[in-house]
Amino acid sequence: MANATMEMTAAQIAWKTPVDTSKIEWSKFDAELDRPFDLTPAQIVDFKKQGFIKLKDVLSSELIKAYGDEISNQVLKLNNEDRPLEQRGTYGKAFLQICNIWTQSEIVKRFAFSKRLAKLAADLMQVRGVRIYHDQALYKEPGGGITPWHADQFYWPVNSNSTVTAWIPLQATPMDLGPLAFSATSHSVKVGRDIEISDDSEVKISKALLESGLPLIEEPFDLGEVSFHSGWTFHRAGPNKSDRPRKVMTIIYLEDGIKIIEPKYKAHESDLRAWFPGQKPGEAASSPLNPVLYTA
Repeated sequence: MANATMEMTAAQIAWKTPVDTSKIEWSKFDAELDRPFDLTPAQIVDFKKQGFIKLKDVLSSELIKAYGDEISNQVLKLNNEDRPLEQRGTYGKAFLQICNIWTQSEIVKRFAFSKRLAKLAADLMQVRGVRIYHDQALYKEPGGGITPWHADQFYWPVNSNSTVTAWIPLQATPMDLGPLAFSATSHSVKVGRDIEISDDSEVKISKALLESGLPLIEEPFDLGEVSFHSGWTFHRAGPNKSDRPRKVMTIIYLEDGIKIIEPKYKAHESDLRAWFPGQKPGEAASSPLNPVLYTA
């Protein structure tokens, strides 16, 4: 038992050591980050119906390794959460969350501004162009807890459902790491849309989804597999039962032309200040933090 404890401690410490990425030729990944990923009409229909889709082989293992190391370096640099897991609440135990890394790192910006990923978002939503809302790294630490049921768009002060989040694992993600799980077709069910992520949302939304009879899709992610889910699609993740972190980068996309609404919740007010600086309700989302990433 002592040896197992020592091994786990070593594994938990190891990922917190920055990786030297200074010798990587980042330009060699430019073509892959820009090259279109062709969707079939059936995949677009399935996304519209289910509210999410998982796509294999979107990114190469070499690209994920290189950018994953740089994103991890930025998470270590920018993270200010130093409390032990047992001293945090449910949200704090769920993951380390670092937002808008693209504004802090030119290397991460190349990844977050990928035309390949942005075009996928536009094609799935069937819109002409998309802007970035923000990126966020979600690192579920070894021993980290659940991510409660929630819908992302509860937080977003926008007037349209033309929103989508790309969930990009930076390693293969088996069940013990806590992969993202989806409630299929839940984006079309207007329940739980006024509940922020919390212990309360886990209980109430779980009950509502169960009563609605919606399928739960909870599966591992292969390396290179990326999911996209609509803003109102309910999702959660299990705990990280492993001795290594579940490293994920997410990018949120908005249809170009989407408008800002008058805040209904405190969450709307904080998002308006953080992600649409200098803008007001009624205006099209177009702050310097929301550049167009793809247009047809």
